[in-house]
Amino acid sequence: MTLPKKYSAWILPLVTGAAALVIFVADTVTHYEIAVAVLYVGVVLLSVRFLDARGVLWVTFGCVALTAISYLISRAEFSSIGISNFLISIFAIGITSYLALQNEAAHKAMREQAGLLDITHDAIFVRDLNKDAITFWNRGAEELYGWTKEEVQGKIPHTLLQTQLPARLEDIMAELSRTGRWEGELSHTKRDGAQVHVVSRWSLLIDKLGRPTAVLETNNDVTERKRGEEKLHKAQEELAHANRTATLGELTASIAHEVNQPLAAIMTNGQVCLRLLDQDYPDRMALRDIAEHIISDSERASEVVRRVRALSKKGELEANPLDVNQLIRESIPLVRREVNERGISLDQDLANALPLVVGDRVHLQQVIINLLVNGIEAIDSANGGTRHLLVRSGQNDAGDVIVAVEDSGVGIAPQDSERLFDAFFTTKSGGMGMGLSICKSIVEAHGGRIWAIGNAGPGATLQVTLPAHKRS
Repeated sequence: MTLPKKYSAWILPLVTGAAALVIFVADTVTHYEIAVAVLYVGVVLLSVRFLDARGVLWVTFGCVALTAISYLISRAEFSSIGISNFLISIFAIGITSYLALQNEAAHKAMREQAGLLDITHDAIFVRDLNKDAITFWNRGAEELYGWTKEEVQGKIPHTLLQTQLPARLEDIMAELSRTGRWEGELSHTKRDGAQVHVVSRWSLLIDKLGRPTAVLETNNDVTERKRGEEKLHKAQEELAHANRTATLGELTASIAHEVNQPLAAIMTNGQVCLRLLDQDYPDRMALRDIAEHIISDSERASEVVRRVRALSKKGELEANPLDVNQLIRESIPLVRREVNERGISLDQDLANALPLVVGDRVHLQQVIINLLVNGIEAIDSANGGTRHLLVRSGQNDAGDVIVAVEDSGVGIAPQDSERLFDAFFTTKSGGMGMGLSICKSIVEAHGGRIWAIGNAGPGATLQVTLPAHKRS
C-alpha cells in the first residue's frame, strides 16, 4: 500500500526515527550475544525512501554511532562474542547503505531515462522478450494509439495493434537477435479503428550478463507522408499518361503509316486472290500462299494497334520480366516515319543474350520512345552535318542492362547538363520540359539510372541502366 504524498512527507521520517530509537533501546538492554544492532539496516532502507544520498549517509553514520554507544553502555566487559557482533552489525549497516545507494542511483537513472522517453513525440514502448508483453508505454504511444499505459500493461503489442509486418515475425526476430536492431515500415490499428503507418525501429536490450531481456520499439508516425507519396505517385502516373498521349499525337503520321502498310498489303493480296479465283484452274498453292500473307499482314496491323492502345492506356505500374531488345524493336516502328521524313538514318546495335529486366512494359517503352524523339528533335535542330541516330543495348560491369540513344544533334551545353532532367526545363522553343523528367521518374521507379553525356563528335548520348532480373 502506498501512502498519499501529503502523509508520507512526515509519517515515514517519524516511523524511521521511532524504529531507530526502539532498536537502540533493545540493543542496549539485551545480552551482548544477541546482535540487535543489525536491525538498523531497516532504518537505512527506510531513509532511502525520503532522503537524498547525503542524508542516507548521515543516517548510516548515526546508526553506527548508536551501535557504538549501545555497546559501550551495555557491555561491562569486552568479550570476543560482543566485539564480533558489534563488527558484524557495523559491517551489515555499511553494506546495506552502499547497496541501497547503488540501487537508488540505478533507479534514479532509469526514472530519468523513462522521463526522457516520456516527453518525446515518438511512440515508444518496451516489450518483454520472453512473454512479448508490454512493460513500458510512453505518452507518445498513448497519444498515437489511444490506450493509456495502465490499459496496455501485460498486453501483446502485435495483437493489440493488429500489426501488419513487412515480413514474417520469425524472420524479423532472427535479424534482431543477430544484429541487435531492425528497422522497417509497419501498419498499426489505433483504438478508434483508424490505420496508422509508422517507421519502426527495434533495439534489443541487454542485461549486465549480456543476455537479451527486452525489445525497445520506437515508432514514428508517417501516415501523412504515405498519403502524400500516394498522391504524388498518382500525379506522376497522370503526368506520364498525358506525356504518352501527347507523344502519340506527335507520332500520329508514323502510326498511321505503320498501320497503312499491312492494310495496303492485305488489299493487294486480296485483289490478287480474286484474279486467281477467276481462272478456270486456280493455283491452290498460290492461293494458300496469298492467304498466309493476308493473315500475317493482319497480325502486323493488329500488333501496331495493340501497342498504341497499350501506350495510351492508364494503369498501375506492373512488374514483369522483359526483354529490352524486344522493347526497342517494338518502339522503333512508331518513330520510323519521323526519321524518314527528316532524312535521319536510324541504326541498331543490340547486344545478344542480354538478361531480362523486371518492369512495366508500357512505362519502359515510353522511356525508349521519348529518348528516340528527343534524339530526332536534337538532330533536326542542328544546322547541317550528319543526321544519324543510333540505339544501343548492352551490359555494364555491374551486370546492369544498358540502353543508349546516341544522336548527332546540337549536343548539350555545359550549363544545361545538370538541369536536363528537371521538370519544366527545356531547350526547345515550344517544349514543355516534361519528357526527360518523366523518363527519370520511371527509370528510378524501376531501380535504374538515367544520364546524358556529350559525344566526342557532334551530338549527345542519353543512357539508361536497369537492374538485371535475378532468377530465383
